[in-house]
Amino acid sequence: MKKEEFLTLLNRYLSGDTNREENKQMLHFYESFQTSDEWDESLGSKEEIQNKMLHRIQTAIKSEETKVIPLRPFYSRTSFKVAVAASVAMLISISLLFNTAKNSKQNIPVVANKNILIGSDKATLTLEDGSVIELKKGESYNQGNATSNGEKLIYNSKNNTRTIANNFLTIPRGGQFFVQLADSTKVWLNSESQLKYPVAFVDGEIRQVELVYGEAYFEVSPSTKHKGSKFKVKTAMQNVEVIGTEFNIKAYRDETAIYTTLVEGKVAVSNASNKEILAPNEQSRISKSDDRIAISEVDVYNEISWRKGLFVFKGMPLKDIARVLSRWYDVDIEFADPALGNVRFNGVLNKNQKLEDILTTIKNINFINAYEKKDNKIIIK
Repeated sequence: MKKEEFLTLLNRYLSGDTNREENKQMLHFYESFQTSDEWDESLGSKEEIQNKMLHRIQTAIKSEETKVIPLRPFYSRTSFKVAVAASVAMLISISLLFNTAKNSKQNIPVVANKNILIGSDKATLTLEDGSVIELKKGESYNQGNATSNGEKLIYNSKNNTRTIANNFLTIPRGGQFFVQLADSTKVWLNSESQLKYPVAFVDGEIRQVELVYGEAYFEVSPSTKHKGSKFKVKTAMQNVEVIGTEFNIKAYRDETAIYTTLVEGKVAVSNASNKEILAPNEQSRISKSDDRIAISEVDVYNEISWRKGLFVFKGMPLKDIARVLSRWYDVDIEFADPALGNVRFNGVLNKNQKLEDILTTIKNINFINAYEKKDNKIIIK
């Protein structure tokens, strides 16, 4: 967006003269801004603009909340179970991003209470001989063609032997990690994930890795740089042959399906019975109860927001949100009333927020009545 266009839209927004699509445009701009250190000083004072927008947001949220507060507990009213109004969701999203801007620039764990920490970069590396190395911030690792500073793991391309070992990179609950494979393919791993991969590749031969479980975002080095070597990703129920470059696979053990989302290029998704080609902005879904591959168009931004440090929940049931939060904060979340888990919520939350702040936000907009903390467990009421 050009500076003049942004300032015009900002002024209209502050005066309450924008429509839903323009509100969405402002939301995307500020989401991008919060995950970047850049600011064009010619736009004016960053702090002044933030304060003006925050005041407008808080005023709008109060106005909308007044209209929808029910006489009975919110979750008991069927008409409100589908989703919160889109305009309120956008306003809440921007507000949450403002309030967590300072936290998002810090990489140290923040205590939500004395037991619950915000997730951070951490992993365990298991070598071919069974040796296990903890990769943590501030601790370096250097062996063979692999080096790590505790925040990422990089393999160089040297390969002095035809016998190629496989390593496992395991991300625990409450963790995330980045690895660059020996062919320069980049992989971002989400919480509670495990990747199996060779420490080197042979040009001209298939480059294959296995997402044992969990979620990973792949930016694949093209086959043209490796004498035509194809790149494949194996999971428990499917194989993905990479024709393009960037895609996301979600294959958690506690979910009922495996999802592959294409961002750029083209991939072929196959299982024992079927094969489908994905185009950008398409997602395949393979249910664990049958072998059919279902294809649908999705908002890619929502699907890969975790890699940008955000949670994007678009009409998502609280039980699914609880599962996402459990992985990142390494905490168990339960519902006193199982029906609460079916209430749907819209919002954009920063992954560097305290869990307590997220739960309080959901509580304050009447999606839940209360929550209780017991050791490493949250009970939502």
